[in-house]
Amino acid sequence: MFYLRNFELALKAVLAYRLRSLFVILAVSLGIAALTIIISSIDGAQKKARDVVDWFGPDAAFVLGGDIKSKAVGQRVNTLTWADVKKIERSLPGAYMVIPMRAIRDIQVKAQHKNLNVAVIAGSTSNYAQAWNWPLIMGRDLNNDDVQRARKVCILGDEPTQELFPGKDPLGKTVLVGNLAVQIIGVLSYRDFSGGGPSINSRIIIPITTLTQRFNLDRKYFRALRVKFFHPELMDDHVKNLRALLRHEHHLSPGQPDDFTILTAREILKFLAMLKGSLVLFLGVTAAVAVIVGGFVLANLFYLSVDERKNEIGLKLALGANKLAIKVQFLTEAVILTILGAICGFGLGTLTGRILSDLGIIPIEFSLKIFLISSLSALLIGLVFGLKPANQAASMNPVAALKGVSASEL
Repeated sequence: MFYLRNFELALKAVLAYRLRSLFVILAVSLGIAALTIIISSIDGAQKKARDVVDWFGPDAAFVLGGDIKSKAVGQRVNTLTWADVKKIERSLPGAYMVIPMRAIRDIQVKAQHKNLNVAVIAGSTSNYAQAWNWPLIMGRDLNNDDVQRARKVCILGDEPTQELFPGKDPLGKTVLVGNLAVQIIGVLSYRDFSGGGPSINSRIIIPITTLTQRFNLDRKYFRALRVKFFHPELMDDHVKNLRALLRHEHHLSPGQPDDFTILTAREILKFLAMLKGSLVLFLGVTAAVAVIVGGFVLANLFYLSVDERKNEIGLKLALGANKLAIKVQFLTEAVILTILGAICGFGLGTLTGRILSDLGIIPIEFSLKIFLISSLSALLIGLVFGLKPANQAASMNPVAALKGVSASEL
Protein backbone atom coordinates (compact mmCIF):
# COMPACT_ATOMS: atom_id res chain seq x y z
CA MET A 1 0.00 0.00 0.00
CA PHE A 2 2.88 2.35 0.77
CA TYR A 3 4.37 2.05 -2.71
CA LEU A 4 0.96 2.07 -4.42
CA ARG A 5 0.05 5.29 -2.65
CA ASN A 6 3.35 6.87 -3.63
CA PHE A 7 2.80 5.79 -7.23
CA GLU A 8 -0.61 7.49 -7.25
CA LEU A 9 0.88 10.71 -5.84
CA ALA A 10 3.75 10.58 -8.31
CA LEU A 11 1.39 10.08 -11.25
CA LYS A 12 -0.74 13.05 -10.13
CA ALA A 13 2.41 15.21 -9.91
CA VAL A 14 3.50 14.13 -13.41
CA LEU A 15 0.11 15.11 -14.81
CA ALA A 16 0.02 18.36 -12.83
CA TYR A 17 3.38 19.57 -14.18
CA ARG A 18 2.81 18.68 -17.83
CA LEU A 19 5.37 21.02 -19.40
CA ARG A 20 8.16 19.84 -17.12
CA SER A 21 7.15 16.25 -17.76
CA LEU A 22 7.17 16.82 -21.51
CA PHE A 23 10.72 18.21 -21.46
CA VAL A 24 11.97 15.28 -19.40
CA ILE A 25 10.29 12.75 -21.69
CA LEU A 26 11.73 14.42 -24.80
CA ALA A 27 15.24 14.57 -23.36
CA VAL A 28 15.19 10.93 -22.27
CA SER A 29 13.59 9.75 -25.51
CA LEU A 30 16.46 11.20 -27.58
CA GLY A 31 19.00 9.25 -25.55
CA ILE A 32 16.97 6.03 -25.75
CA ALA A 33 16.45 6.51 -29.50
CA ALA A 34 20.23 6.74 -29.98
CA LEU A 35 20.71 3.67 -27.80
CA THR A 36 18.07 1.78 -29.80
CA ILE A 37 19.81 2.59 -33.08
CA ILE A 38 23.25 1.51 -31.84
CA ILE A 39 22.03 -1.83 -30.46
CA SER A 40 19.92 -2.58 -33.54
CA SER A 41 22.80 -1.60 -35.83
CA ILE A 42 25.17 -3.93 -33.97
CA ASP A 43 22.65 -6.76 -34.27
CA GLY A 44 22.16 -5.83 -37.92
CA ALA A 45 25.91 -5.92 -38.55
CA GLN A 46 26.11 -9.37 -36.96
CA LYS A 47 23.23 -10.60 -39.12
CA LYS A 48 24.93 -9.06 -42.15
CA ALA A 49 28.10 -10.97 -41.28
CA ARG A 50 26.15 -14.24 -41.13
CA ASP A 51 24.47 -13.42 -44.44
CA VAL A 52 27.85 -12.71 -46.03
CA VAL A 53 29.19 -16.10 -44.97
CA ASP A 54 26.08 -17.86 -46.29
CA TRP A 55 26.08 -15.85 -49.52
CA PHE A 56 29.79 -15.85 -50.24
CA GLY A 57 30.37 -19.37 -49.00
CA PRO A 58 33.00 -20.54 -46.51
CA ASP A 59 34.46 -22.88 -49.15
CA ALA A 60 35.21 -20.27 -51.82
CA ALA A 61 37.79 -17.67 -52.78
CA PHE A 62 37.15 -14.69 -55.01
CA VAL A 63 40.15 -13.42 -56.97
CA LEU A 64 40.20 -9.91 -58.46
CA GLY A 65 42.74 -8.55 -60.91
CA GLY A 66 44.94 -5.87 -59.35
CA ASP A 67 45.79 -5.27 -55.71
CA ILE A 68 42.68 -3.46 -54.48
CA LYS A 69 44.22 -3.01 -51.02
CA SER A 70 47.19 -0.92 -52.19
CA LYS A 71 45.26 1.39 -54.56
CA ALA A 72 48.51 2.27 -56.30
CA VAL A 73 48.23 4.88 -59.03
CA GLY A 74 48.32 3.36 -62.52
CA GLN A 75 48.35 -0.26 -61.38
CA ARG A 76 47.08 -2.93 -63.79
CA VAL A 77 43.74 -4.56 -63.05
CA ASN A 78 43.64 -6.84 -66.11
CA THR A 79 46.01 -9.49 -64.79
CA LEU A 80 43.91 -12.69 -64.74
CA THR A 81 43.98 -14.83 -67.88
CA TRP A 82 42.62 -18.10 -69.24
CA ALA A 83 46.07 -19.59 -68.63
CA ASP A 84 45.51 -18.93 -64.91
CA VAL A 85 42.17 -20.74 -65.06
CA LYS A 86 43.67 -23.82 -66.72
CA LYS A 87 46.62 -23.90 -64.32
CA ILE A 88 44.35 -23.70 -61.28
CA GLU A 89 42.07 -26.42 -62.64
CA ARG A 90 45.03 -28.74 -63.26
CA SER A 91 47.40 -27.97 -60.42
CA LEU A 92 45.71 -26.39 -57.38
CA PRO A 93 45.13 -28.97 -54.62
CA GLY A 94 41.57 -29.15 -53.31
CA ALA A 95 39.97 -26.91 -55.99
CA TYR A 96 36.95 -28.41 -57.73
CA MET A 97 35.38 -25.40 -59.47
CA VAL A 98 36.99 -22.44 -61.25
CA ILE A 99 34.69 -19.80 -62.72
CA PRO A 100 36.12 -16.76 -64.58
CA MET A 101 33.87 -13.69 -64.81
CA ARG A 102 33.62 -10.32 -66.48
CA ALA A 103 30.94 -7.67 -66.25
CA ILE A 104 29.62 -4.49 -67.79
CA ARG A 105 27.46 -2.13 -65.80
CA ASP A 106 24.35 -0.02 -66.10
CA ILE A 107 22.99 -1.39 -69.39
CA GLN A 108 19.50 -0.71 -70.69
CA VAL A 109 17.41 -3.84 -71.14
CA LYS A 110 14.15 -4.02 -73.11
CA ALA A 111 11.35 -6.57 -73.16
CA GLN A 112 7.61 -6.42 -73.85
CA HIS A 113 7.71 -2.66 -74.50
CA LYS A 114 9.37 -2.07 -71.13
CA ASN A 115 12.79 -0.54 -70.48
CA LEU A 116 14.96 -1.11 -67.46
CA ASN A 117 18.51 -0.15 -66.49
CA VAL A 118 20.20 -3.25 -65.11
CA ALA A 119 23.12 -2.72 -62.73
CA VAL A 120 25.27 -5.66 -63.87
CA ILE A 121 25.51 -7.79 -67.00
CA ALA A 122 27.83 -10.59 -65.87
CA GLY A 123 29.67 -12.95 -68.17
CA SER A 124 30.46 -16.38 -66.74
CA THR A 125 31.32 -19.92 -67.67
CA SER A 126 29.10 -22.87 -66.76
CA ASN A 127 27.52 -23.37 -63.32
CA TYR A 128 27.34 -19.70 -62.31
CA ALA A 129 24.43 -20.27 -59.89
CA GLN A 130 26.15 -23.25 -58.28
CA ALA A 131 29.41 -21.34 -57.93
CA TRP A 132 27.66 -18.55 -56.01
CA ASN A 133 25.33 -20.81 -53.98
CA TRP A 134 22.46 -19.00 -55.68
CA PRO A 135 19.42 -21.22 -56.30
CA LEU A 136 17.45 -20.98 -59.53
CA ILE A 137 13.70 -20.74 -59.08
CA MET A 138 13.11 -21.90 -62.63
CA GLY A 139 15.01 -22.98 -65.71
CA ARG A 140 18.64 -24.06 -65.83
CA ASP A 141 22.16 -22.78 -65.30
CA LEU A 142 24.71 -21.97 -67.99
CA ASN A 143 26.51 -25.03 -69.37
CA ASN A 144 29.71 -25.71 -71.31
CA ASP A 145 27.89 -25.79 -74.65
CA ASP A 146 26.50 -22.28 -74.03
CA VAL A 147 30.03 -21.01 -73.41
CA GLN A 148 31.79 -22.86 -76.22
CA ARG A 149 29.23 -21.78 -78.82
CA ALA A 150 28.84 -18.26 -77.38
CA ARG A 151 25.10 -18.77 -77.36
CA LYS A 152 22.76 -15.83 -76.93
CA VAL A 153 21.13 -17.04 -73.72
CA CYS A 154 20.80 -15.51 -70.27
CA ILE A 155 19.79 -15.99 -66.66
CA LEU A 156 17.71 -13.18 -65.15
CA GLY A 157 18.08 -11.85 -61.64
CA ASP A 158 14.96 -11.30 -59.56
CA GLU A 159 14.70 -7.55 -60.18
CA PRO A 160 14.62 -7.59 -64.01
CA THR A 161 12.27 -10.59 -63.83
CA GLN A 162 9.77 -8.72 -61.66
CA GLU A 163 10.07 -5.49 -63.67
CA LEU A 164 9.93 -6.94 -67.18
CA PHE A 165 7.72 -10.00 -66.64
CA PRO A 166 5.51 -9.31 -63.62
CA GLY A 167 3.44 -12.39 -62.80
CA LYS A 168 4.53 -14.16 -65.99
CA ASP A 169 6.78 -17.08 -66.87
CA PRO A 170 9.82 -15.52 -68.59
CA LEU A 171 11.44 -18.79 -69.72
CA GLY A 172 11.97 -18.94 -73.47
CA LYS A 173 11.21 -15.25 -73.94
CA THR A 174 13.69 -12.77 -75.40
CA VAL A 175 15.18 -9.65 -73.85
CA LEU A 176 17.27 -7.02 -75.59
CA VAL A 177 20.48 -6.37 -73.63
CA GLY A 178 21.77 -3.21 -75.23
CA ASN A 179 21.54 -4.26 -78.88
CA LEU A 180 21.91 -7.97 -78.18
CA ALA A 181 18.82 -10.20 -78.20
CA VAL A 182 19.17 -13.10 -75.74
CA GLN A 183 16.81 -15.90 -74.75
CA ILE A 184 15.97 -16.48 -71.08
CA ILE A 185 16.93 -19.96 -69.87
CA GLY A 186 16.78 -19.44 -66.09
CA VAL A 187 15.76 -17.14 -63.25
CA LEU A 188 17.74 -16.59 -60.05
CA SER A 189 15.97 -16.53 -56.70
CA TYR A 190 15.67 -13.30 -54.74
CA ARG A 191 18.67 -12.69 -52.51
CA ASP A 192 18.11 -10.55 -49.42
CA PHE A 193 21.42 -8.75 -49.36
CA SER A 194 22.02 -4.99 -49.34
CA GLY A 195 25.35 -3.24 -49.31
CA GLY A 196 24.42 0.38 -49.81
CA GLY A 197 24.90 0.28 -53.62
CA PRO A 198 22.83 -1.09 -56.52
CA SER A 199 20.69 -4.10 -55.69
CA ILE A 200 22.49 -7.41 -56.03
CA ASN A 201 19.33 -8.76 -57.68
CA SER A 202 19.66 -6.25 -60.54
CA ARG A 203 21.70 -8.49 -62.84
CA ILE A 204 21.64 -10.64 -65.95
CA ILE A 205 24.11 -13.46 -66.55
CA ILE A 206 25.22 -14.50 -70.05
CA PRO A 207 28.08 -16.74 -71.28
CA ILE A 208 31.41 -14.97 -70.90
CA THR A 209 32.26 -15.70 -74.54
CA THR A 210 29.03 -14.04 -75.65
CA LEU A 211 29.81 -11.01 -73.49
CA THR A 212 33.35 -10.54 -74.84
CA GLN A 213 32.38 -11.09 -78.49
CA ARG A 214 29.18 -9.07 -78.63
CA PHE A 215 30.39 -6.16 -76.52
CA ASN A 216 33.92 -5.98 -78.01
CA LEU A 217 35.79 -6.76 -74.79
CA ASP A 218 39.35 -8.03 -74.49
CA ARG A 219 39.22 -11.82 -74.80
CA LYS A 220 42.49 -12.58 -73.06
CA TYR A 221 41.80 -11.08 -69.66
CA PHE A 222 38.88 -11.18 -67.28
CA ARG A 223 38.22 -9.22 -64.10
CA ALA A 224 37.45 -11.87 -61.51
CA LEU A 225 37.76 -15.52 -60.70
CA ARG A 226 35.67 -17.66 -58.37
CA VAL A 227 37.35 -20.79 -56.94
CA LYS A 228 35.58 -23.37 -54.77
CA PHE A 229 37.40 -25.91 -52.63
CA PHE A 230 36.83 -29.19 -50.92
CA HIS A 231 37.45 -29.08 -47.16
CA PRO A 232 36.61 -25.46 -46.23
CA GLU A 233 38.25 -26.00 -42.84
CA LEU A 234 41.56 -25.83 -44.74
CA MET A 235 40.83 -22.47 -46.38
CA ASP A 236 43.98 -20.83 -45.01
CA ASP A 237 46.11 -23.47 -46.75
CA HIS A 238 44.01 -23.24 -49.92
CA VAL A 239 44.54 -19.47 -50.07
CA LYS A 240 48.30 -19.82 -49.52
CA ASN A 241 48.53 -22.38 -52.34
CA LEU A 242 46.38 -20.22 -54.64
CA ARG A 243 48.51 -17.13 -53.98
CA ALA A 244 51.73 -19.03 -54.56
CA LEU A 245 50.43 -20.50 -57.84
CA LEU A 246 49.25 -17.12 -59.19
CA ARG A 247 52.49 -15.40 -58.21
CA HIS A 248 54.42 -18.12 -60.06
CA GLU A 249 52.18 -17.83 -63.14
CA HIS A 250 52.51 -14.04 -63.15
CA HIS A 251 56.31 -14.24 -62.76
CA LEU A 252 56.39 -12.13 -59.61
CA SER A 253 59.73 -12.14 -57.82
CA PRO A 254 60.05 -12.17 -54.00
CA GLY A 255 59.39 -8.69 -52.66
CA GLN A 256 57.10 -7.70 -55.53
CA PRO A 257 53.51 -7.06 -54.44
CA ASP A 258 50.69 -9.26 -55.69
CA ASP A 259 49.00 -8.06 -58.88
CA PHE A 260 45.76 -9.70 -57.75
CA THR A 261 43.57 -9.76 -54.63
CA ILE A 262 42.18 -12.89 -52.97
CA LEU A 263 39.01 -12.45 -50.91
CA THR A 264 37.40 -15.07 -48.71
CA ALA A 265 34.45 -14.96 -46.31
CA ARG A 266 36.94 -14.46 -43.49
CA GLU A 267 38.48 -11.41 -45.18
CA ILE A 268 35.07 -9.88 -45.73
CA LEU A 269 34.12 -10.56 -42.11
CA LYS A 270 37.28 -8.75 -40.97
CA PHE A 271 36.28 -5.74 -43.06
CA LEU A 272 32.74 -5.81 -41.66
CA ALA A 273 34.12 -6.13 -38.12
CA MET A 274 36.20 -2.99 -38.71
CA LEU A 275 33.14 -1.13 -39.97
CA LYS A 276 31.13 -2.45 -37.04
CA GLY A 277 33.78 -1.19 -34.60
CA SER A 278 33.72 2.29 -36.14
CA LEU A 279 29.93 2.28 -36.09
CA VAL A 280 29.81 1.19 -32.43
CA LEU A 281 32.33 3.88 -31.45
CA PHE A 282 30.51 6.67 -33.26
CA LEU A 283 26.99 5.71 -32.22
CA GLY A 284 28.16 4.71 -28.74
CA VAL A 285 29.55 8.17 -28.05
CA THR A 286 26.41 9.72 -29.51
CA ALA A 287 24.13 7.51 -27.40
CA ALA A 288 26.17 8.10 -24.22
CA VAL A 289 26.10 11.87 -24.69
CA ALA A 290 22.37 11.83 -25.44
CA VAL A 291 21.62 9.67 -22.37
CA ILE A 292 23.75 11.85 -20.08
CA VAL A 293 22.14 15.01 -21.44
CA GLY A 294 18.72 13.48 -20.83
CA GLY A 295 19.74 12.63 -17.28
CA PHE A 296 21.00 16.15 -16.58
CA VAL A 297 17.80 17.65 -17.99
CA LEU A 298 15.80 15.39 -15.67
CA ALA A 299 17.95 16.34 -12.64
CA ASN A 300 17.78 20.09 -13.30
CA LEU A 301 14.04 20.08 -13.89
CA PHE A 302 13.54 18.08 -10.71
CA TYR A 303 15.61 20.61 -8.77
CA LEU A 304 13.24 23.28 -10.08
CA SER A 305 10.32 21.09 -9.14
CA VAL A 306 11.61 20.80 -5.58
CA ASP A 307 11.77 24.60 -5.38
CA GLU A 308 8.30 24.98 -6.87
CA ARG A 309 6.80 22.42 -4.51
CA LYS A 310 8.58 23.37 -1.28
CA ASN A 311 5.31 24.33 0.39
CA GLU A 312 3.77 20.96 -0.55
CA ILE A 313 6.84 19.11 0.71
CA GLY A 314 6.99 21.16 3.93
CA LEU A 315 3.30 20.55 4.62
CA LYS A 316 3.68 16.78 4.14
CA LEU A 317 6.68 16.69 6.45
CA ALA A 318 4.90 18.83 9.05
CA LEU A 319 1.89 16.47 8.99
CA GLY A 320 4.10 13.47 9.71
CA ALA A 321 5.21 12.15 6.32
CA ASN A 322 8.59 10.46 6.68
CA LYS A 323 11.59 11.26 4.53
CA LEU A 324 11.47 7.87 2.81
CA ALA A 325 7.98 8.60 1.48
CA ILE A 326 9.10 11.93 0.02
CA LYS A 327 12.17 10.33 -1.53
CA VAL A 328 10.19 7.42 -3.02
CA GLN A 329 7.56 9.78 -4.47
CA PHE A 330 10.15 11.87 -6.33
CA LEU A 331 12.05 8.80 -7.53
CA THR A 332 8.76 7.28 -8.72
CA GLU A 333 8.02 10.46 -10.68
CA ALA A 334 11.46 10.26 -12.29
CA VAL A 335 11.00 6.58 -13.20
CA ILE A 336 7.53 7.18 -14.67
CA LEU A 337 8.88 9.97 -16.87
CA THR A 338 11.95 8.02 -17.99
CA ILE A 339 9.88 4.92 -18.81
CA LEU A 340 7.56 7.07 -20.90
CA GLY A 341 10.68 8.55 -22.49
CA ALA A 342 11.93 5.01 -23.18
CA ILE A 343 8.72 4.09 -24.97
CA CYS A 344 8.83 7.26 -27.09
CA GLY A 345 12.57 6.84 -27.71
CA PHE A 346 12.17 3.21 -28.74
CA GLY A 347 9.48 4.26 -31.22
CA LEU A 348 11.65 7.11 -32.54
CA GLY A 349 14.71 4.85 -32.76
CA THR A 350 12.73 2.16 -34.55
CA LEU A 351 11.39 4.66 -37.09
CA THR A 352 14.84 6.19 -37.66
CA GLY A 353 16.40 2.74 -37.95
CA ARG A 354 13.86 1.69 -40.56
CA ILE A 355 14.63 4.79 -42.60
CA LEU A 356 18.40 4.19 -42.37
CA SER A 357 17.91 0.53 -43.31
CA ASP A 358 15.64 1.35 -46.27
CA LEU A 359 18.19 3.87 -47.53
CA GLY A 360 20.91 1.20 -47.27
CA ILE A 361 23.03 3.34 -44.91
CA ILE A 362 23.39 0.82 -42.08
CA PRO A 363 21.89 -2.64 -41.53
CA ILE A 364 19.27 -2.73 -38.77
CA GLU A 365 17.93 -5.72 -36.84
CA PHE A 366 15.24 -5.18 -34.18
CA SER A 367 14.47 -7.57 -31.33
CA LEU A 368 12.77 -7.71 -27.93
CA LYS A 369 16.23 -7.41 -26.38
CA ILE A 370 16.49 -3.82 -27.60
CA PHE A 371 13.25 -2.82 -25.86
CA LEU A 372 14.33 -4.50 -22.61
CA ILE A 373 17.74 -2.78 -22.65
CA SER A 374 16.11 0.58 -23.45
CA SER A 375 13.64 0.16 -20.58
CA LEU A 376 16.39 -0.84 -18.15
CA SER A 377 18.52 2.12 -19.26
CA ALA A 378 15.59 4.48 -18.73
CA LEU A 379 15.00 3.03 -15.27
CA LEU A 380 18.66 3.62 -14.37
CA ILE A 381 18.50 7.19 -15.70
CA GLY A 382 15.51 7.88 -13.47
CA LEU A 383 17.09 6.36 -10.38
CA VAL A 384 20.60 7.80 -10.83
CA PHE A 385 19.73 11.33 -11.92
CA GLY A 386 16.58 11.57 -9.80
CA LEU A 387 18.23 10.43 -6.57
CA LYS A 388 19.92 13.70 -5.59
CA PRO A 389 16.82 15.92 -6.12
CA ALA A 390 14.78 13.31 -4.21
CA ASN A 391 17.28 13.36 -1.32
CA GLN A 392 17.20 17.16 -1.30
CA ALA A 393 13.41 17.15 -1.13
CA ALA A 394 13.41 14.57 1.66
CA SER A 395 16.01 16.48 3.71
CA MET A 396 14.03 19.75 3.73
CA ASN A 397 13.31 21.45 7.02
CA PRO A 398 9.49 21.57 7.13
CA VAL A 399 9.36 24.94 8.93
CA ALA A 400 11.76 26.60 6.51
CA ALA A 401 9.95 25.06 3.56
CA LEU A 402 6.60 26.42 4.74
CA LYS A 403 8.14 29.87 5.18
CA GLY A 404 9.17 29.83 1.48
CA VAL A 405 12.93 29.35 1.79
CA SER A 406 14.21 27.89 -1.48
CA ALA A 407 15.57 24.34 -1.59
CA SER A 408 19.00 25.59 -2.64
CA GLU A 409 19.25 27.66 0.55
CA LEU A 410 18.47 24.78 2.91
